[in-house]
Amino acid sequence: MAVLIAGLILFIGVHSMRIVAEGGRTALLARFGEAKYKIAYGLLSLAGLILIGNGYERAYGEAGVFWTPPTATRHLALLLVPIGFVLVVASYVPTGRIKAAVGHPMILGIGFWAFAHLIANGATASVVLFGAFFFWAVFDYGASVSRDRRNGVVLQPVGARGDGLAIVIGLGASLAFIFWLHLWLVGVSPIG
Repeated sequence: MAVLIAGLILFIGVHSMRIVAEGGRTALLARFGEAKYKIAYGLLSLAGLILIGNGYERAYGEAGVFWTPPTATRHLALLLVPIGFVLVVASYVPTGRIKAAVGHPMILGIGFWAFAHLIANGATASVVLFGAFFFWAVFDYGASVSRDRRNGVVLQPVGARGDGLAIVIGLGASLAFIFWLHLWLVGVSPIG
């Protein structure tokens, strides 16, 4: 479990710089430049992901079961995950109504994904992993929305194209994960 927690601290810590240390982030950007900052950010994120994957695999069998989710939560997760995928895709396509309405679709999408996995998985390692991502997403989303309000940031939709792309690509990717990729990558099928 220690490796999983170390990976979560590293990955979520790097992704929380803007929330807890905006001045420190700004100073690092000024000192090293955007390119070096992004390289370091990427390498630390990758190291965190590797630790998370390795730690989760180790902890899954050793840490036991925290709770036994009811079947209904697994069905609910199958509805929430596609919403998360659509939101994540919405962050990369031209601004549509989805992106304009939520402001930070990537963070919100990760929140949906984490919450769906949290309610559908009862292993202690799963609760730690998905709980950490869920609480980070809630905290980060609140901080990002507050920062936008302070700075007067308002996104205006540029058309429906971005929404269409987010929905088609997001639903397509989520269906690919649900029916094939999740089993191939994680070793467990979400549909039994």
